[in-house]
Amino acid sequence: MSQSPPLHRGITSRNLKSAVYVLEGLNAVSTTLFFYYLYFYTQAQFKFGALENLILAGCLGYSYACGAYLAGRFAQRFGYFAAVKLGVAMMMAAFLACSLTTSLKLTLGLVLLGQAGMCLTWPALEALVSEGEPPARLQGLLGIYNFVWATSSAVAYFFEGDLLEHWGPKSMFFLPAGLLLVEFILVIWLERAARREPPAAPADAHPLLHPASEGYRSPVSPKTFLRMSLLANPMAYLAIITIIAMTPTLARRLNFSPKVAGFMFSIWFFSRALAFVGLRLWPGWHYRFRFLAWAYAALMVSFGAMLVTLDWRVLVVAEVILGAAVGLIYYSSLFYSMDVGDTKGEHGGIHEAAIGLGSGTGPAMAALALTLFPQHSASGAWGVSVVLLLGLGALFYMRFKDRKAG
Repeated sequence: MSQSPPLHRGITSRNLKSAVYVLEGLNAVSTTLFFYYLYFYTQAQFKFGALENLILAGCLGYSYACGAYLAGRFAQRFGYFAAVKLGVAMMMAAFLACSLTTSLKLTLGLVLLGQAGMCLTWPALEALVSEGEPPARLQGLLGIYNFVWATSSAVAYFFEGDLLEHWGPKSMFFLPAGLLLVEFILVIWLERAARREPPAAPADAHPLLHPASEGYRSPVSPKTFLRMSLLANPMAYLAIITIIAMTPTLARRLNFSPKVAGFMFSIWFFSRALAFVGLRLWPGWHYRFRFLAWAYAALMVSFGAMLVTLDWRVLVVAEVILGAAVGLIYYSSLFYSMDVGDTKGEHGGIHEAAIGLGSGTGPAMAALALTLFPQHSASGAWGVSVVLLLGLGALFYMRFKDRKAG
């Protein structure tokens, strides 16, 4: 008996499309519970300080970049559901095995295994939402997609400090594994249901125009906006992962318990989720350089404020600004990747790989700065800020080079 071909087409049923959002939410909660609180675990279990956690975050970021790019190609070749199932199974195995060992080397190896599994899930989930959708509908679907994962991550980070205090450190292994089991069962059901659907009409069959020809007036081409967003988004994650890796150190400086740290450092998560709602309702930011540039500048200012402040009120304001800025930058990268690109799985992998590059470079630069200038506690923030400034210059160069070329 011949096997069914990999499922790359879009899902036509709204109910089944909603099920993809459930998958996404489960994936976001489980990965946030494990990977974002990993640095508290390494601090408590292996006595990691800021430098060690930054090095770990840098290694994970670069490995995620390689893994996500390959995962996007895997999903495009073997099918989106196959990628999600394999990725979820790998994460479940890694998280449960982590709970059984106290070896640093084994723990790090299992973390890398779990991350490889996560790499397989996100590009495929992005493609499942986007495949076969016309540009006008894509805007709304990606808005829902962004809101779901952002809100799920925010809630998970908000409550995990409380969970760790009440249930102990093992909860960061067992709770994500349980959620992943539910996700695995749901993805099997969804795959079977999707195969019974009629094929989705290709995007070209819809009587809708590409934004480049529908009221599009920017002198910059859509492909340049894609390239600019793929530069800006890793820069945003360069800042985000640096902050997350240093959160245990920042919490100690501000005298926050893990529970309070979870509450206080989740503010930017919720701000990002609200930004996704606003950006979904108002598409006027599409292919408008000034919005991307202002968001990038706000990212730089808020990042520096968060890492050097000793006042919790400044921290709150900086987090609100950071979340809004990151929201627009991330939405830009995902929207342009899905709107301009044809192979959704591969472009989802490129989008995630760019995130990985930023996730690795930020902590790496902060670790290098702390190594070279250990007497200055803010040297890590300054080192990352220099890279962010270079990124801003590159953004303007790409924008004006394109206009001159045209």
